Amino acid sequence: MSSVSKRNGKGFFSGAVIGALGGLIGLGGAEFRLPVLIGSFKIPTLEAVIFNKAMSLAVVAIALIFRTKSIAPDQLVEHLDIVMNLLAGSLIGAWWAAGRAIKMSRIWLDRIILILLVLLSFVMLSEAWLPLHSISGGLFQSGIATIIAGVISGFFIGIVAALLGVAGGELLIPTIVILFGVDIKLAGSLSLMISLPTMIVGFSRYTNADAFQILKKERPLFVWMVIGSVIGAAIGGLLVGLFPVKVLMTLLGVILLISAIKTFKHTRQK
Repeated sequence: MSSVSKRNGKGFFSGAVIGALGGLIGLGGAEFRLPVLIGSFKIPTLEAVIFNKAMSLAVVAIALIFRTKSIAPDQLVEHLDIVMNLLAGSLIGAWWAAGRAIKMSRIWLDRIILILLVLLSFVMLSEAWLPLHSISGGLFQSGIATIIAGVISGFFIGIVAALLGVAGGELLIPTIVILFGVDIKLAGSLSLMISLPTMIVGFSRYTNADAFQILKKERPLFVWMVIGSVIGAAIGGLLVGLFPVKVLMTLLGVILLISAIKTFKHTRQK
């Protein structure tokens, strides 16, 4: 077997494993994929972010198609105000952050990604022990305070999504539940409606970077990893309920924390 075939096989396998883990906890798994791209596949940081962003776009687009079967479209339309509220901030945040990432030094990009991944790991750990299912009612009464909080939250989520190449569901879902008091299942579908345009904006900004050529250079790896991710996510979805969510979220939060630190050390040694 050639080295290229082995690399593609490794991409399929890692995509399937990450997709399955993401499917088990209702996330896309992009936060786990970024450290793998940098640490295991030795893809430079900015190129890895762009690669991860393209992967997230493909996976979220497919997930949104399947989600429409579990949530009635008219129910989504009823909550378009939430989508527009968060998009008002996330689109600006994603555009700004992607532009900064292109010009940023590799060392600073590594440091910021490390910080964001560590923060995400703590978000996962907190969600494991503070279940969102128990939250009812929005943080504020409907009005200007909720709108302002939504725009600000969306802005920072857009920044995280652009800098890590993730869909942002791990931040969007708790934000929608806490701010607007929406059921967590519906929040998952609404988060995809926000993630897709947010990722497209960030992705379009990255097309101006030389690092964007990574998608052409690593096209076979990209295709195999997407296939693996979709299959893995489907398997993970079928296995939901077999493992305690609290234990899974705790375990994956710890894994993300460790992999983030290890990846940062790897990039600093280059």
